[in-house]
Amino acid sequence: MMFDDLTPDACYQAMKSHDARFDGHFFVGVRSTGIYCRPICRVRLPKQANCSFHRNAAAAEVAGFRPCLRCRPELAPGVGASEASSRLARSAAQMIEDGVAGRLNVGEIAGRIGITDRHLRRIFTREFGVSPVQFAQTQRLLLAKRLLSDTCLPVAEVATSSGFSSIRRMNALFAERYQFSPTRLRQSTKPDRAPLGSGQSDANPRRSNALMAQRATCASSLRFLLPYRPPFDFTALLAFLRDRAIPGIESVDEQCYRRTVPIEKSGWIEVRHCPARNALELRCDAAFAGVTQAILTRTKQAFDLGADPIEIDAVLGPLAASSPGMRLPGTFDPFELAVRAILGQQVTVKAARTLATRFVAALGTPISTPFTELNRVFPQVVQIASLNPTTIAALGIVRQRAEAIVALADAIAAGAIDFRPTAEPTQTIERLCRIRGIGPWTAHYIAMRALAWPDAWLPNDIALQNTLGLPNTAAGVRTAQALANAWRPWRSYAVLHLWRGPLQ
Repeated sequence: MMFDDLTPDACYQAMKSHDARFDGHFFVGVRSTGIYCRPICRVRLPKQANCSFHRNAAAAEVAGFRPCLRCRPELAPGVGASEASSRLARSAAQMIEDGVAGRLNVGEIAGRIGITDRHLRRIFTREFGVSPVQFAQTQRLLLAKRLLSDTCLPVAEVATSSGFSSIRRMNALFAERYQFSPTRLRQSTKPDRAPLGSGQSDANPRRSNALMAQRATCASSLRFLLPYRPPFDFTALLAFLRDRAIPGIESVDEQCYRRTVPIEKSGWIEVRHCPARNALELRCDAAFAGVTQAILTRTKQAFDLGADPIEIDAVLGPLAASSPGMRLPGTFDPFELAVRAILGQQVTVKAARTLATRFVAALGTPISTPFTELNRVFPQVVQIASLNPTTIAALGIVRQRAEAIVALADAIAAGAIDFRPTAEPTQTIERLCRIRGIGPWTAHYIAMRALAWPDAWLPNDIALQNTLGLPNTAAGVRTAQALANAWRPWRSYAVLHLWRGPLQ
């Protein structure tokens, strides 16, 4: 669903019923209070005459509303990959949300996308109702609000991590937009979230010990809640990740996913399910404080939190009946995903995992984490580009695949292949297929997961052909592709359902 498809009456009814399926699709501004909320907010229902509805938080703030401190608009799920009518505008928005806007101006963002800054402003305003600058400003404010509420980071570090040039600038914008200061927001949070070094004390020794333990936790990790739109088949997602987990960089148990992540600095993340709150809990290394937004964005993409399962499952029909709320597994590291896809060509999932384990054990960078099972970071592009394919082939990897991995790293380093949010899937697939050793199946699989492309269909996939009851011949493949057209634009989700087994 899209904001433009919702009438004010429909928005009000969704708000009245606190329908989580609409969370993030719109925000409601209440004129009598000057506050804007998510549709799931549990405050007293305002009169419809006092409500205005906005497609995003930035539009609500530009209209003069400040964020609700109870439902916290900064926690709302994002929009899915197919919801924006303009891919260029959405790419710019994702770059802003990922923190790039803290270092780039509108002209530089437009240059990366390949359009003029004037055209970017035009399509961005048409898509989101606000300018790129207004959108970026709101994202910085909401990130600062989130860090002040959910972490113990000092206020100065919050300002820097949120992209503000100084505490003074952050204070000024808080006063202008929200009518309160960052310090006041920090003081309104729970006592056990007091910032480190604040000097707060407690005469009760037991409480003081608990507070010290909480501060120690704050010093080593950061915690965030990431809501989603239900339903969410988290069990199926964990099973998918568990089957492919590489020892040293990933671990998966019945309730939790952990891994190492290289984003500017190397560290670790941990993700747990909170079904009662329709959310995932993210805990990450405190070393990521300066790239918090990038970590949040990567986690949302990796667990497909922007998906609207009701819309997707409606298109898939009976195919989704046995597992409603299936999510598309993304990735924290597109290069890693691409290498793993190459290693997995024409072998079983188990065999691919064995090869990837050797690759990481031999070439991964050692790292210290609180988890004994996490001790490596996946090799990065520059490192692999400098290798002779013989080094990789010596690990028991087919020579042609070793050459393809090095060639892929060379292409990424040279800018010939781009896995950033601005990348266009079909163009990326075409460029991947130019590399000797990368075929259509591998290229489509990389686009599906590394680019979070919701409409990928994997050609010549034996498992898909078998589930559909079709022979793996040219005619059978054409028939499968024709059948899959009924599942557009969500064919990636159809692939996941079909991989689970025979149709019921």
